[in-house]
Amino acid sequence: MSTLQLPIGRNVRYYRRRDGRTVAAVAGLCGITERYLEMIEAGTKVPSTEVLARLAAELGVPVAGLFAEAPADEPAVPVSTEPAIARALMGYAPPSGGAVLSPAQLGKRVEAAWRIWQSSKNRFTEITEVLPALIKDVEHAVRAHRGEGESAVRREVMRVAADLYGLLRSYFRRTGRLDLSLMVADRAIRAAEDADDPVRIAVGTWNVGHVLLSHADPGAVEEAKDIALQAADKLRREAPASVDAAAVQGALELVAVVSDARRRRWTDARHRLTERAAPLAEQVGEGNVAWTVFGPTNVALHAISVEMLAGDAAEGLRLADQVDPRQLASRERQFTHRLEVASCHALRRDDAAVLVHLLDLEILAPEDLARSPLARDMVLQLQQRIRPVFRRQVSSLVERLQLV
Repeated sequence: MSTLQLPIGRNVRYYRRRDGRTVAAVAGLCGITERYLEMIEAGTKVPSTEVLARLAAELGVPVAGLFAEAPADEPAVPVSTEPAIARALMGYAPPSGGAVLSPAQLGKRVEAAWRIWQSSKNRFTEITEVLPALIKDVEHAVRAHRGEGESAVRREVMRVAADLYGLLRSYFRRTGRLDLSLMVADRAIRAAEDADDPVRIAVGTWNVGHVLLSHADPGAVEEAKDIALQAADKLRREAPASVDAAAVQGALELVAVVSDARRRRWTDARHRLTERAAPLAEQVGEGNVAWTVFGPTNVALHAISVEMLAGDAAEGLRLADQVDPRQLASRERQFTHRLEVASCHALRRDDAAVLVHLLDLEILAPEDLARSPLARDMVLQLQQRIRPVFRRQVSSLVERLQLV
């Protein structure tokens, strides 16, 4: 393919102008000359893999987005929030006329829903069969115990509600409803406060942090770090020392790591990983406290993420060779890791490796693959440039993901 056929330059220019930024500003932050960036935008130069990664990070788009035939602020992905779940959450479901279930009964159902969400390969389909009735029953119990002040039963109900809202935060975030995701994250904090549970309050802030990290706005990404570190400090001061408290502190430190990496503060991100998150991970070991999946393996996966965002594909792949993600309880976290490894191979233009990882991801979590903007971009780019020997496999994958 000739230089003029590549859409990289046009897309770089589009995203730069979209943000109202000058050639000089973007070039300086990416460590290249203005003339070099002008030539990239004109289509007379193709940037190296390293420069391409810097440009993508600085412009706030996936690397694959710079190859797309038409630039877009939001990649086309299915928005799959089940209407019945949103209706139940907003109180539009018919009021429950049945008996108020006990905290123990509701807690078992919330725990089972979390297991579906973290371990099922078809989690989006399966969770839609569970959540509407569960939301209605939990909120029915919350209303029933509302006037009981500080009773032990009411506190237990609010703990269950906080755990459910945490699950809903993740669900809505993954189905494209950041508005509802932020709303339930806030509800999780309020429920935890009513339960007088410091660890769950911190988990609620961890939920808010993840919603903020999903935004493209650098201010929201920076705010995610600020609130996470404030919550971690409060937890250290106010909660009794325990494995649960240490694990949640570590999970909050990882929010700060991602925030630093998203804002190109690589040194800060690496330092926080090694000096703050890693010691906490060694202290608590592998686990899944409050469904955060915090432990040594997750810390190692964040180290890979930092290198990928920094554009150092070789270092990212070297670190990936030392990690076994199968130790994680969360299939979603395994999926995210393997997708990042595929991205590292894409940076190196190792298309055969990208294809292998995408096919593995389809086996691991087909519904997640279909909903991932980054994965869909990678598949479409493979379709454009893959060698003939792999074309049939790529075309079949395109059809299964309904990209045609």
